[in-house]
Amino acid sequence: MEKIYLSDAGPKVSPAIYGFYRWAEENDPATTMREVVSRCLESGINTFDHADVYGHYRCETLFGNLMQSGLFRRQDVILFARCGIVLPDPARPDIRVKHYNTSKPHILASVDNSLRRLRTDYIDVFLLDHLDPLSDPEETALTLTRLKESGKIKFIGVANYTVFQHQLLAAFLRLPVVTSQVDFNLLQTEALDNGQIDYIKQRFMRPLASSPLAAGRIATGTDAVAIRVRKKLLEIAPRYEADIESVAVAWLIKCGALPLIGTTSLQRIKNIAGSFNIDLDRQDWYDLYAAAKGGV
Repeated sequence: MEKIYLSDAGPKVSPAIYGFYRWAEENDPATTMREVVSRCLESGINTFDHADVYGHYRCETLFGNLMQSGLFRRQDVILFARCGIVLPDPARPDIRVKHYNTSKPHILASVDNSLRRLRTDYIDVFLLDHLDPLSDPEETALTLTRLKESGKIKFIGVANYTVFQHQLLAAFLRLPVVTSQVDFNLLQTEALDNGQIDYIKQRFMRPLASSPLAAGRIATGTDAVAIRVRKKLLEIAPRYEADIESVAVAWLIKCGALPLIGTTSLQRIKNIAGSFNIDLDRQDWYDLYAAAKGGV
C-alpha cells in the first residue's frame, strides 16, 4: 500500500489502520497479536491504533513486547494512542463505572503510561476519545500543546466527537487536529447525514472509519438492513472479481475514508487490504448507498 497523508497537516500513514478495540475476548492475545500484526505488515498496513483500555488494559504492553522482540522496528510503524474512555475492569479495581476523563492529570498520566507500555519515546498521533463534559476545554487544549512541545506526541486527533464538540476543542487549540474517527460503514451511514464527514473534509482531513465491516454484520448479519445490503453486494461484487467485504470497504474508500480495522480474522484483514485494488463505479456506490438507506 502506498502511504498517504492523514490530513494537510498530518503524517503519512497506511491507507488502512489497524486498531485493537475488539480485543477484550481474546483468549491468547500475545499469539493472536503476533499473527495479526505480521499479516498487517505483509499487507502494507503499518499504522496501529492503541488505547490503554484495549484488551483489558493489556494490548499496549503486548504490542510493546512484540516490537521489543524484533518483529518490526519503531521507525517502520506509525502509532496512534488515545485516552478519554475509562472502563471498569479486574485490572483496574479503582474504577467503579464507565466514564470519560480528559482532564490535565489524566491526559498526562495516559501519555506517560502509553509511552512506557509501547516501549517508545513518542506517539505519532494522540487522540481524545469522546468529549468529557467535566473537563475544562482550555486546560485540555493547553495540556495537548505542551505535550506536543515536549516531543511526547507529534500530532493530535479526536474520536467520536460531534461537529460541535470538535469545534469546541478547536476553538481553544492552536494546533491542527489531524484526524477524526467516526462510526461509518454501509450499515451505519449517519456520518454522511449529520455533517461529520462534511466537517472533517472541510478541515482537510480524511475520515477515520471505525468498524468498516460493521463487526462482521455485513457478511453474516440477519437483520433486515444487513440482508438488503448484502444482497446488493453479492450482485455487484462479481463485476470486480472481489469478495463482498472488499467491495464494502471500497465503498468507504471511494468517499475518502480510511478504514480502521478491528477484526482479528486474518481473512477479513486480507479482504480489507484487497479493497484498495477496487475503483468502485459511481453508480455502484450510489446503488449500495440506496440499499443502506432502504432504497430511498
